Amino acid sequence: MSETVALMALCRIPGMPWHLVAREAQRGGLEALHDGRVSERSPEADDAVAALRANIGGLPRYRDDVAKMLAAVDAAGDIRVTTVLDDDYPANLRTIHNLPPFLFYRGSLHPDDAWSVAVVGTRDASEEGVARTRRLVARLVAAGVTVLSGLARGIDTAAHEACLDAGGRTIAVIGTGIRRTYPPENAGLADRIAATGAVVSQFWPDSPPTRGSFPRRNVTMSAMAQGTVVIEASGTSGARLQARFALEQGRRVFLPRSLVMSRDWARRYLERPGAVQVENPEDIVALLQSTQMIQARSEARRQLTLSLA
Repeated sequence: MSETVALMALCRIPGMPWHLVAREAQRGGLEALHDGRVSERSPEADDAVAALRANIGGLPRYRDDVAKMLAAVDAAGDIRVTTVLDDDYPANLRTIHNLPPFLFYRGSLHPDDAWSVAVVGTRDASEEGVARTRRLVARLVAAGVTVLSGLARGIDTAAHEACLDAGGRTIAVIGTGIRRTYPPENAGLADRIAATGAVVSQFWPDSPPTRGSFPRRNVTMSAMAQGTVVIEASGTSGARLQARFALEQGRRVFLPRSLVMSRDWARRYLERPGAVQVENPEDIVALLQSTQMIQARSEARRQLTLSLA
């Protein structure tokens, strides 16, 4: 049984906390989990023990289900999977506590994607917001920055398109399974992104969009980037939620002057460590860490996790 199958089979267990599976896998604890044992001491660990006790007899069936799913994905030819056990798992993402145990993706993942910024905003984007997005992204591309966004309507779409038009590398972190596209009209854009960048999903391949899947997507997107730029966003938007996640993860939040001047929440965020007002793309690039530094942090986190096993 491969480690990938072993890891993903655990995620099929009802009530199993996926983030704990990821952490235990990094500690070398997959075999223990399959035996019903958890090394971590936490509320999530208690939930995992309860789930294992109730469902451990179903593990052979879950392993078979996962093996068949992976075979079907492999046969499709354009979908790959990486887990926390693999070297191509994104370095930035590995440094957070609540990391997803696996990612399905189309396209390719590169070590240099650690030099990245997420650009997000409202689905109901203004013409000026779209124009600001395009100007910002073009200059980020000129600096060699990988641009992440969420493939949503509005600012996300503008960010991806501007990056592609400038010959840059962009990654779409989506809130559905990798075999689905939401919104449907962005299917062609997703194909263009996969041709030179990546479309990434932390969900089962055929998972539909749900109310809860998009906030989970925002957690992952903010963690895959060194920082998040919010172009336009109301106080209740997913973009503001991503900014909150980014700060909680120790990431930067870049707030353009136009947003700070127009939104009370943005002004309040400037009081929080990690949030900065930016005047131009060069302000953002100046605060990014090198790919080598990110890789070192990622490896240090990996070694720390192993030492705690």
